[in-house]
Amino acid sequence: MTSTVTILQSRIELVDPQDCTDNSDTLALLEALFDALVRRGPDGRFIPALAESWTLAEDACRWTFRLRPGLRFHDGSPLDADAMKYSIERMQRPDIGATLGAPAVWGQYLGGARIAAPDPLTVTIETVEPTADLLDILVSGYALPPHLADSPGFLQHPVGSGAFRFEGAEPEREIRMAANPDWWGGARPQDHLIWHCVPLSEARAEAVTTGRAQVATRLSPADTPQLGQAITHHDYFDPTAIIYLLNAASGPFSDPRVRRAITLAVDRPALIADVLGGAGTPLGGFVSNVHVGAAPQPQDLEPDPATARTLLAEAGYGDGLVLGVDCPTRLPDEAQALTNALARQLAPIGVSLIVHTTEDRVAYAEQIRDKKIHDMCVFDSSPMSTFRVLYEKIDSRVRGSWWEGYRNDAVESLLDHSRRTVDPAAREDIHRQSYMALRQDPPWLPLYHHRFTAAIAGDHPKWRMRADGVLDVTTLP
Repeated sequence: MTSTVTILQSRIELVDPQDCTDNSDTLALLEALFDALVRRGPDGRFIPALAESWTLAEDACRWTFRLRPGLRFHDGSPLDADAMKYSIERMQRPDIGATLGAPAVWGQYLGGARIAAPDPLTVTIETVEPTADLLDILVSGYALPPHLADSPGFLQHPVGSGAFRFEGAEPEREIRMAANPDWWGGARPQDHLIWHCVPLSEARAEAVTTGRAQVATRLSPADTPQLGQAITHHDYFDPTAIIYLLNAASGPFSDPRVRRAITLAVDRPALIADVLGGAGTPLGGFVSNVHVGAAPQPQDLEPDPATARTLLAEAGYGDGLVLGVDCPTRLPDEAQALTNALARQLAPIGVSLIVHTTEDRVAYAEQIRDKKIHDMCVFDSSPMSTFRVLYEKIDSRVRGSWWEGYRNDAVESLLDHSRRTVDPAAREDIHRQSYMALRQDPPWLPLYHHRFTAAIAGDHPKWRMRADGVLDVTTLP
């Protein structure tokens, strides 16, 4: 690969590094410029980054991180324990960690925590409640220089400690980066990265094929045939799940039999073929099969309309059921086509839909956050954290922004157990129990993930996109 690499994405946007985002394009930029205590490895599990090691006390409340010696920000200032302490305390603030409709996400987990720097290479975090999955939060806790992070203009010229440093930008069009020769992970083979925003997948594919770019992500698989033989391409799926949230607080979906019936009636591969032209992966549970604790792709995803009709009859809807559906016009962009296709699939079991469309996507998110949906609504589910999904969306005691009335005492007990379980393998098994329990008593209607293709110039058969669908530029050959 050339010393200057041009990367094409569907969007390029520099946001506050500690915003709560699961957008893969945004994360690719942030992770090129910034580091956290840990980062995700190829399989999505955590590996050392700024912290070379860490321990968790038996009470699952006290974390101790040992930083790599000699760390520095791009401007030469020291990245020591005090700088890391500042960065984590910044995550506690109510104005940090906002996402669409849900402010201060990180504060849910770090509120009241005591952060200390007993020596220049040691950082300790003592949480109020046991939080054995705290790395799921800290992976987004990018280290920021205390003297710059909150200054005006920081986002116009961000300073981090990542493998690449910021050089310049044309807003929403181009971002330029240069290699950081002092990066803790070693110098990169690329001297410069140039990121371009090219919204159309076909145009991104064509640019790589003709040599005007070396990397393109989120390509539609339909554009793969135009890639030349000198291009390496890798199919991957976006872990963000396309789902329908169900109003379990009142109405038909307060009955678990109706929730189960709907999940059994759906033919996911047919929906994917109909709505996405086949560019999707069926979703077998409440999280993807690369999430911690998820079982392998279930084999019983075949629709079972007979059992669905039986369950509806037992719930008192043997003569039919009319459901109100809230639907946005974008995010996901196929929401309306999906709802029409779902209506066709549910008609044979006696279920019909009345669709309520909302064009204002922010208002739509606020409607969901305020628990003012009809019976169901088109939505998506992220992040790449089984723990966070359970806590923020399923735990009835938390009543998070995207919780819609569901309650499962057994799953909440498992969540409490997992929070106290220090051993990662044992905790993963507990999450797996939750996964299986939520397949039998679904909180929402899981459907699919989008499938994309990444392309890079040259023959690199061992190269893969990371399991979370984020381009990790430190893995570019």
